[in-house]
Amino acid sequence: MTTVKTTRTGRAAPIAGRGVRVTRGVLIVVGIALIGLGGYVLTETVSPTRYSGLLVWLIGSVIVHDAIIAPVVVAVGLAVRRTGRRVPAAVIALVQSAVVVGVVLSMIVVPEIVAKAKGPKNDTVLPFDYASRLGAMWVVIAVVTALAVAIYLVRTRRQKVRESTDQV
Repeated sequence: MTTVKTTRTGRAAPIAGRGVRVTRGVLIVVGIALIGLGGYVLTETVSPTRYSGLLVWLIGSVIVHDAIIAPVVVAVGLAVRRTGRRVPAAVIALVQSAVVVGVVLSMIVVPEIVAKAKGPKNDTVLPFDYASRLGAMWVVIAVVTALAVAIYLVRTRRQKVRESTDQV
């Protein structure tokens, strides 16, 4: 049961314990320090003439995340939940994590597939069959995810069996 307090607006808000507040503060300080480090490294290592390309890449990554990755992950989560059975949250998280890994790796490989299809000026630049490797990568991700889900389900079933026999 979560302890709540009423705010000035009359809404209930959970009360954060001391450990949560300390952890949150540490994470904020570390985040600010990493942003500062990133800004320093950017100004010291990247030529100002390349800032526009970096800005385009950053904006593109936000668009790809919001337009591709997030909707795919949500759709997978909804599809898994609508199977008609109660699916444990850990299984949904495992499947969604696999989808995220696969989509990110696909976004890295698809430009290589497109460049290979256009025909590189130098055949040694793109020497592999990236489309078949991408397919193999998705198969590996699916197999590893299925194994992880199976291991999780077996472990939870064993724990339930132990709990029921311990109560006798």
